[in-house]
Amino acid sequence: MAPMDPHSFTDSMHPLTKHVHLSLYFDFNSKTIDGSVILTLESPYSGDLYLDTRCLKIHGVYDDVSKSFSPSNYIPFLLENPDPIKGSLLRVSLTNQSSFAIIFKTHQSASAIQWLNPAQTAGKKFPYVYTQCQSIHARSIFPCQDTPRARIRYSAVLNIPEQMSSVMSAAHNGRMAPSIGEAKGACPDEKWVMHGRIVEHFSMQQPIPPYLFAFAVGNIVSKEVGPRTRIYSEPCHVLEAAENEFRNTEEMIKQGEKLFGEYEWERFDLLVLPPSFPYGGMENPRLVFLTPTVIAGDLSGGQVVAHELAHSWTGNLSTNATNNDFWLNEGFTTYAERRIVEVVQGEERAALNIGLGCAELKDEMQRFKDNMEFTKLRTNQDGVDPDDVYSSVPYEKGFQFLWRIERQLSGSEALCFSSQTTS
Repeated sequence: MAPMDPHSFTDSMHPLTKHVHLSLYFDFNSKTIDGSVILTLESPYSGDLYLDTRCLKIHGVYDDVSKSFSPSNYIPFLLENPDPIKGSLLRVSLTNQSSFAIIFKTHQSASAIQWLNPAQTAGKKFPYVYTQCQSIHARSIFPCQDTPRARIRYSAVLNIPEQMSSVMSAAHNGRMAPSIGEAKGACPDEKWVMHGRIVEHFSMQQPIPPYLFAFAVGNIVSKEVGPRTRIYSEPCHVLEAAENEFRNTEEMIKQGEKLFGEYEWERFDLLVLPPSFPYGGMENPRLVFLTPTVIAGDLSGGQVVAHELAHSWTGNLSTNATNNDFWLNEGFTTYAERRIVEVVQGEERAALNIGLGCAELKDEMQRFKDNMEFTKLRTNQDGVDPDDVYSSVPYEKGFQFLWRIERQLSGSEALCFSSQTTS
């Protein structure tokens, strides 16, 4: 076994996944998802393929070539005992196969999935669910090679209650009645097509690391605020407030393109989540997730949008290979964010953000004074949960490093970015 990532069971000798198809049936009563995933590898493989999982119940693995889930098409697998950080290794025994299906069920405590009761939402009528896969939580939604090195394209069908809507970090391809065969083993067909359900179809054509997989389901409405931007939220005052707060978004996209090259993700939509969302924002491609607390009424929330927009080049296109190099995502993005803010909101606002960031960095240095490993740009996180050492160090120290280079070069041309992963 030759692991390529301290936080993943993925083996460097195995072919990586190039495409994933998901069929997901949402059960809000049990707060679980019945699912099937078809994984397509870069090349056929024989032997045990290693996948990451966390708290998943694996019902079976099948040869996808036949499109049949009978015992004759069963593929042997072994789900090992869980590691406290990485979860459980799923060994799938392949015989010259490049595509196979896994039938699974998520757990109520899935680390990537947040289920909200109606009382926790703005409207108080419908439940809500959303995901947060960074850094190593996609494995709690579906079995995968949960490392940034494994960039995947995906398609998905989401079966939800018909009075609700869903969004994903992907192109929306339609909303229609469920049909026989769509479940692909996720649940019985009669359950999939039962009255009161609707299916939404999505596809992501650009390759992304698994931590950027994202969805939300609830009472969600939207409003177009620019040629490439729609704001989604619950039907409440937040939608109008967000429209005002983020009205400069298209100008930010244009300035980002001038600085860093073409925006390659087509859409830059914004989803304002319920207040329980644990971050200011998350850079899910095509659909940024935001907490409503960034809506201050004075356009200052635009800084968060600028940061998540900057990820469209730094992180989503050029991605760190492992969390040891997380600063390559966040240091470059903080630098790019401040270049955008400088152009759109002015030099004074950018200088203020630099000052606030520097003060925050000093606080983080004090926090890690007894564990200096995590004050470095490149860290050793072997045996360490990345959530436990998350801080602003990779953001602000990374920015300071790049800002120093900029000053040394006297403000030469900004960097451009293309889709790749660091080695």
